[in-house]
Amino acid sequence: MREFTQTEAIDVVGRYEAEQEIPERMRADVRLLGSILGRVLRESGSPGLFEDVERLRVATIHAYTDEDPEAFARAGEIADSFSVARADEVARAFTCYFHLVNLAEEHQRVRILRERDGRPDREEAGDSIAAAFVTLAAEVGDDTALDRLRNLRFHPVFTAHPTEARRRAVSTSIRRLATLLDEHDASVRNGADQRRAERRMLEEVDTLWRTAPLRPEKPSPTDEVRAVMAVFDETLFTAVPHVYRRVDDALQGPAAGGRAPVVRPFVRIGSWVGGDRDGNPFVTASVTRKAAAIASEHVLLGLERTANRIGRTLTLDATTTPPSPALVALALKLSAADEEAAAEITQRSPNEPHRSILLLLARKIAATRSRNADLAYRDPEHLLVDLRVVQDSLVAARAPRQAYGHLQQLIWQVETYGFHLTELEVRQHSAVHAKVLAELDDGGPRSPQTEEVLDVFRAIAYLQDRFGPRAAGRYIVSFTQSAGDLANVHRLAAYAVGPGVTPPVLDVIPLFETFADLQAAPGILAEIVEHPEFSDRLAATGRRLEVMLGYSDSSKDVGPVAANLALYEAQAKIATWAKESSIVLTLFHGRGGALGRGGGPANSAILAQPAGSVDGRFKLTEQGEVIFARYGDPAIAMRHIDQVAAAVLMASAPSIEQRNTDAAAKYTDVATTMDAASRARFFSLVKAPGFAPWFAQVTPMEELGLLALGSRPARRGLSVESLEDLRAIPWVFAWTQARINLAGWFGLGTALEAVGDEALLAQAYGEWPLLRTMIDNVAMSLAKSDDRIARHYLALGDRDDLAALVMDEMELTRSWVVRVTSATELLSNKPVLQRAVKMRSPYVDALSLLQLRALRALRTESGAFDPEQQRLLLLSVSGVAAGLQNTG
Repeated sequence: MREFTQTEAIDVVGRYEAEQEIPERMRADVRLLGSILGRVLRESGSPGLFEDVERLRVATIHAYTDEDPEAFARAGEIADSFSVARADEVARAFTCYFHLVNLAEEHQRVRILRERDGRPDREEAGDSIAAAFVTLAAEVGDDTALDRLRNLRFHPVFTAHPTEARRRAVSTSIRRLATLLDEHDASVRNGADQRRAERRMLEEVDTLWRTAPLRPEKPSPTDEVRAVMAVFDETLFTAVPHVYRRVDDALQGPAAGGRAPVVRPFVRIGSWVGGDRDGNPFVTASVTRKAAAIASEHVLLGLERTANRIGRTLTLDATTTPPSPALVALALKLSAADEEAAAEITQRSPNEPHRSILLLLARKIAATRSRNADLAYRDPEHLLVDLRVVQDSLVAARAPRQAYGHLQQLIWQVETYGFHLTELEVRQHSAVHAKVLAELDDGGPRSPQTEEVLDVFRAIAYLQDRFGPRAAGRYIVSFTQSAGDLANVHRLAAYAVGPGVTPPVLDVIPLFETFADLQAAPGILAEIVEHPEFSDRLAATGRRLEVMLGYSDSSKDVGPVAANLALYEAQAKIATWAKESSIVLTLFHGRGGALGRGGGPANSAILAQPAGSVDGRFKLTEQGEVIFARYGDPAIAMRHIDQVAAAVLMASAPSIEQRNTDAAAKYTDVATTMDAASRARFFSLVKAPGFAPWFAQVTPMEELGLLALGSRPARRGLSVESLEDLRAIPWVFAWTQARINLAGWFGLGTALEAVGDEALLAQAYGEWPLLRTMIDNVAMSLAKSDDRIARHYLALGDRDDLAALVMDEMELTRSWVVRVTSATELLSNKPVLQRAVKMRSPYVDALSLLQLRALRALRTESGAFDPEQQRLLLLSVSGVAAGLQNTG
């Protein structure tokens, strides 16, 4: 095996880097962080590590840029030549590199957002709420547009689905590095501050290198709750009201902040973390109570600190800003309840009534957190009443800037988060309910499972009583297949509280997941709304109803193409039924991060939905790596919320709805052909005899269960002889790791081939948003795949027929996607995304080669349980996930 000379290596890397169209400041960040990592590897790695990493890096770059099979074989030989211990270190080095590259890319995104800074001249139409409002108003008029804005709702629901491959310690280290990059940007070139920032970055990257990349054990559900809380503390608590403020600034112009805002809080945050027990035996009623208590602790502490901070700034003298009679009355009431504190505050803030009130309100919030019954608020509505008394008093005293400034942001926070922070949702499988009810109806002894199921309803009642009805009450029924599955929830609630006791308030939400369930959904809904408990709840909520659609299982059921078409059809039919039944419908989209689970850009997906199915309300699941990618940085979180909410607002524009309706009608025959052809192709693979064990053999599916990603088991207790109960996450994750990404694209090539008319398909791509979104997402999925590496994974099995089927479909799909999009190569119409994929691909290849050598060893009889090979495999899994920025 001939090694590259130093001159050849420099030339290979130089040519590759020159081809990458990377913004200069981002290129400088990548070089800086890469050079720091190189220094760390020399200083802290074992002897020769840096040189071995460079050997593999140069070889994989050469193999990526030169399609000569010998170049790829050389890279594979280098990966195979390492000892297991050395391969372990090399895998860790490449994983660290990906964390740093991801950081540099995120930093560039933040830099661009700051430069753009919400200025309309730098926004694309419909790319922000303010721009969307202007566009919508031109179609429907200002009053109607304002009414739709005030009724807008964006409702992300955070889940603990195990798709975040990074340890929390690693994520925290990366966040510290992000801060140091900011400091480096702000410092004078070659100055003392810049040298200090680089020294601290060296220390932090060294810490990152020395931090174990794999969790020693699975996190508990409570650990998962605390991990998500970090996103609220560091980002969302302040970012969401800032989004409201920016929209109001854009719409009101110079008058903003000096009069009542036109924006109403439109974000609600839901959570399944600590509430989702479908297939997770570790989520108990006790865990649910703890999850709610932890969330409440965080939000009340945030509200207390904010009230204190605002109070200290409201140094408005009563002579310049006289209190209203209502404020005087509130002051007397608060002083009577908290005499000593009131006297002390009055002494420190004489003749500053507004300041005194805010500081006393902060004490009441603290008492709510510590459960001091004498001072505590009963619910957030009472706090809002008091805050509005202060606000109205300031307005009456001609101090509107103080009334609608920071105080308004506190009001927005209370309106958005209440005392609960997240609206905790419970999810359970319909089969569990049926089993428990059969036991209860039998009247015999109650099993531990039955007691646990009943205790969940008692926990919901407790949470509603303590934190208010918004804190909990949504109850999702997985695998809803009949109206009886939904009615069972109310029967269980009645059993739980006993005769004569009012059950907790429940919004029971059906989750339609399989292809058959999606088709049956309208009939099930029409039946269940006549059920007494459902009918009563509809009357109480103004006939509001949520319906959840599962993207993951439907895709695993019939393939990604047929699933997308089925989901569109189901949404259209459900929306039509809701309109005819005077139901205010919210469709809840159970999307994952990966394309095989409904992932991809949310805003383009929203604008492709059927007419009437959005109607100003959008709810979806956010999980794992997606939570931290979209909400981990304040600037990116604000941008994401702004873009998605803009799409939600625009989705109900007459022009958008008409476009989607016309396109769906025009291309009905195309959809029918694609559906049948893609499904047949998908079934020819997954229903082939022996497919399930072959799938486990050619991907690291089995080994993924060893990766401590989350508290939830990867399977529903099956063997690899069946895929029916395999969870969608490992199904997608395994194909992603094998660089095949089959769950995101398989069947599309055959579907497009069945239509056959390239001109018609190109026209459909331009006119039919559903097809455009589908093809763009497949292009992204294929761009992250690699046919050379895929063949090596498929060679681990003994089924040449199935391997050929996969590779033929990959080539066919790639060919048709390029032709339909009139492109020269994948993603050429998405240059930023294409750059991101190309920048990472050769480095991902290095980790894939290390993973392949581990898999080959584990697939032999002698190495099947080798702990060193298992560790190498899991390290490579974590690294590939970081490189592709996708897991499940």
